Amino acid sequence: MRSAFTRSSFLFCIALAGAMSLAADMARADVQPAPVQVMVVGLFHLSNPGHDLHNMKVDDVLAPKRQAELAAITDALARFKPDKVAVEWPRETVDERYPKYLAGSLPPSRNEVVQLGFRLAKTAHATGVYGIDADGDFPYEPVKTYADAHGLSSQLDAEGAKVDRQMAEQQRLLAEQGLSAALRRVNEPALIDEGNAFYRNVLRIGSGNEQPGAELLAAWYRRNFLICANLLQLAKPGDHIVVFYGSGHAFLLRQCVRETPGFQLVEPNDYLPR
Repeated sequence: MRSAFTRSSFLFCIALAGAMSLAADMARADVQPAPVQVMVVGLFHLSNPGHDLHNMKVDDVLAPKRQAELAAITDALARFKPDKVAVEWPRETVDERYPKYLAGSLPPSRNEVVQLGFRLAKTAHATGVYGIDADGDFPYEPVKTYADAHGLSSQLDAEGAKVDRQMAEQQRLLAEQGLSAALRRVNEPALIDEGNAFYRNVLRIGSGNEQPGAELLAAWYRRNFLICANLLQLAKPGDHIVVFYGSGHAFLLRQCVRETPGFQLVEPNDYLPR
């Protein structure tokens, strides 16, 4: 009897241990890494470089009124508790200038990277600022040349007129309601989608083996894929990341975040002041 009891107990213990191990494995399988939460904040240029096809005119953001608005914006975005801030500058430039900003030795700058990116990182005590920009071509001239030669200029003019109307409304909001109101409009999802229509419509410019519209779109996507790669490679599970980028990039960067497993898109308009 004693021998049978011991053998049964031994077999029971083996079965129990196996069941416990299986349950532990199943529990571990159910535990997923914390998602990376990313807020893409589309911007217009604050320093008026005039480098884009369409440009807003922004008054001096170093003036006390605009400085107060920028402080309110970054205080509001800090509620997201970002661990990292990603910006539209090369990594080397950020690595050189952000330590100077923290030390108070960086010369005054109207650039949005400094006024929003550096300021937010300091305000929120983020671990750092990361330059994720990538070089890329924007071969618009071949598109325009083809359109002019084939009677398609009106299509480009119509697309340009749409952008001009959006710019005019943003300009009005900036003048009448301030920086945050203009930024909120720039970051409305419906307007971001509408703005991306240009890149689809430009595919109409071309024929046969001559496809300047498709070449422009391929170059644009390539640059944004490189930016997206830089963003994904700096992220760790559980990170909160704010990305400050020109609003023209917002559609593809938002798509990058939405479609990447383990990432969640956070709307900036849930945080920007009204």
